[in-house]
Amino acid sequence: MIVTVDLFSALTDSRSGAAPVLGSLAQERGWPETGEQLYDAWDGHNKALQRTARPPTTFHDLSREALVRAYADLGQDPAAGADVDRDLAALEESVADWPLWPDVAAGIEAVARVHRVGILSNVDDALARRTRAHALVDPGLVLTSQRLGAYKPSPELYAAAAAAVAPERLVHVAASGRDVRGALEAGLATVRLVRPGHVVDAAGPRPPVEVTDAAALAEAVERVAGA
Repeated sequence: MIVTVDLFSALTDSRSGAAPVLGSLAQERGWPETGEQLYDAWDGHNKALQRTARPPTTFHDLSREALVRAYADLGQDPAAGADVDRDLAALEESVADWPLWPDVAAGIEAVARVHRVGILSNVDDALARRTRAHALVDPGLVLTSQRLGAYKPSPELYAAAAAAVAPERLVHVAASGRDVRGALEAGLATVRLVRPGHVVDAAGPRPPVEVTDAAALAEAVERVAGA
């Protein structure tokens, strides 16, 4: 069996990783916004753009447009487009330092003793390789939108992931509401790993199993696989 885990919600504390970078950029320019405010605006636009995105649009492309929109929302447009490119380059480079949630290393190691573990994410391949989570999983199972040709939360992404690992069965570990809903609507066995700042979509299906600590993932995966 293959177990995939979401990269930037379930495994990585992306807000804690990106906010200091954005805060530093804001401080350079004398902007009043905090790094957390900039991150929340950028992340919101990123997720909105992903709902309708399709390759050949890349995650890099989406992240750039999201940053342009976030700055515009806050009335803090950079003086030139080159600033957006510089800012995005700084963010993408910083991904190597974004922290994993404290329970991740031990939790993923426990799952990997029994099953092959991978990542299922909207990111580009190169960005996935830059993350700390990449070292914890099977590099052949880093399933990205670039590789699969679709974006979360479209069921196409999850169906493509299942096809990529067939005939082995796929179980997905999600944290965000859109990831939970997309995986369940695509028919995947799904575990929700609860993380701060994420709630289940009230209008969507409920995850059959939820855990609040990655230490419980190994048992949770077996429960959904046997259901």
